[in-house]
Amino acid sequence: MNWSGFALNVVLCLAAALVYFGVLMAVAIRISNQSIIDIFWGPGFVLMAVVSYLASTGSGDDLRRGVVLALTAIWGLRLGVYIGNRNRGHGEDKRYTALMRHRTGSLVGFLIRKIYGLQGVLLLVVSIPVQLAMYQSASLGVLGFLGIAVWLVGFLFEAIGDAQLARFKKDPANEGRIMDRGLWAWTRHPNYFGDTVVWFGLWLLALGHPAGVLTVISPIVMMVLLLRFSGKALLERRMRRHRGAAYEEYIARTSGFFPLPPRKRATGAA
Repeated sequence: MNWSGFALNVVLCLAAALVYFGVLMAVAIRISNQSIIDIFWGPGFVLMAVVSYLASTGSGDDLRRGVVLALTAIWGLRLGVYIGNRNRGHGEDKRYTALMRHRTGSLVGFLIRKIYGLQGVLLLVVSIPVQLAMYQSASLGVLGFLGIAVWLVGFLFEAIGDAQLARFKKDPANEGRIMDRGLWAWTRHPNYFGDTVVWFGLWLLALGHPAGVLTVISPIVMMVLLLRFSGKALLERRMRRHRGAAYEEYIARTSGFFPLPPRKRATGAA
């Protein structure tokens, strides 16, 4: 392991994240739409991977570096395009509008504390396996190929789930109905489950060195974010308010995260 190179890599990624989120914040202020950051969350990881790939030239196994770059880029760019298409023409997300109503102090300071600074820190922490993997000289081996397989399962789950939901929403006949078909019959959040699995796959690709074990913090942080803060918790509170008993019935028969066969009768939420 080239530890000095990796340390420099973290500094370079920090600098790249500062510029990236600084530009995003300036654009968001100009257009009065802070929710554009959601579109650029996935591509932010692509930036971390590109910076790490370029900085690690000559320091790690070329195949591992190429695979990690490719998998991160495919995941991050697909997510960015999907959210961009989904949000197009809808203005600022209500979550951000509500947040901005509680603004205190200067606008820039508030945005750094509540949105851009926080997401910058998360970007650095969650991308640590990607950064570390670039400096590992070991060949992919069994764990590396297992990581690719796990990533593929997660990516397909997330992409298929998103596609099924988009198709469901396009049909006017489904207005006001709850999506409970396809993968959504097995878990209430196939996209969040897939996202988490993707990052466990990338973590496995960072196990070419024993220190990679410590980067398990990355998929754990991603999972906690999706389950407790930015994803599942917020979405389900909103759905319970707007869909009432119908959504409660969906909760009763459908797993909350891990895919499981639909229950035939209410037994409590998973």
